[in-house]
Amino acid sequence: MRTIPHYALYGDQAKNSWASIFNFEWIPQRSGPYLWEIQPHVHEAFIQILYLTTGCAEVLLDDAKWKIEAPCLIVVPAHTVHGFRFSTDVDGAVITASQQFLESLAGVAMPALLQIIRKPLVIGVDQSTRHVDALMPLLLAVEREWQVHEDGQVAAGMSLIIAILVQASRISHQQQPASASGNSRKAAQIEKFRTLVEIHFRELISVDAYADKLGLSAGQLSRVCREVLGMSALDMINGRLIHEAERGLIHTSMPVKQLAGLLGFHDPAYFGRFFRKHTGTTPKQFRAKALADLALT
Repeated sequence: MRTIPHYALYGDQAKNSWASIFNFEWIPQRSGPYLWEIQPHVHEAFIQILYLTTGCAEVLLDDAKWKIEAPCLIVVPAHTVHGFRFSTDVDGAVITASQQFLESLAGVAMPALLQIIRKPLVIGVDQSTRHVDALMPLLLAVEREWQVHEDGQVAAGMSLIIAILVQASRISHQQQPASASGNSRKAAQIEKFRTLVEIHFRELISVDAYADKLGLSAGQLSRVCREVLGMSALDMINGRLIHEAERGLIHTSMPVKQLAGLLGFHDPAYFGRFFRKHTGTTPKQFRAKALADLALT
């Protein structure tokens, strides 16, 4: 059994999803110190958008592999196992942003973007495509917002990232995505499982119920999850619940009892035990500490 590291940014210890909303880097900044090779890893709550302007790379997204050449766009949703082997002449930008925040914005502004945000995507970019000219100015604007630390930074930065995703959507509709090599059957099963979890996680249904919907046994589903994601099917379901619970505790003022009910827990005490088992703290303690930490940023 392989273990997939979980990071906020590659090489950094994973942080809570609420602690940082977006980040901007140039690809050589992050990959150069690792000799241009980023080993397979997972971001629990962050999506990454990469735009290669020069060079080439081998890309792993879950169980699929690509060999790509610049210019190229890559979208890596949260919970996607991904790794890169870049050429030494690679250049381009990488944005890391809160998946849930972007999904909330997209749900209001352009629900069709959710298809781009939730599915791993590699798009070979034709420079003659009229939407390409908008990409680099938008990326540079995100970089400026990331550096300013002024009022409205998050609103401006995340709005610009939505604009980048709009361009990615337009480009993807004009061009065929790059072809994946290797066996993608397991990746397709994981994607279907993720979709089902997103729909049903508040119902607290069992691994067996998810497996039945996929036409698999519970054992088969967990084996695929461990092979592709480095975690069991139950860990993935519970992780989605905990992520939503943390989001509710930070971004709403609703009582813990009410939040527990919205997440499918009819017994608030059981929700408290579940949350503490997976986070090491109670919901109220988590909320108090997280809000205090945010007040200092």
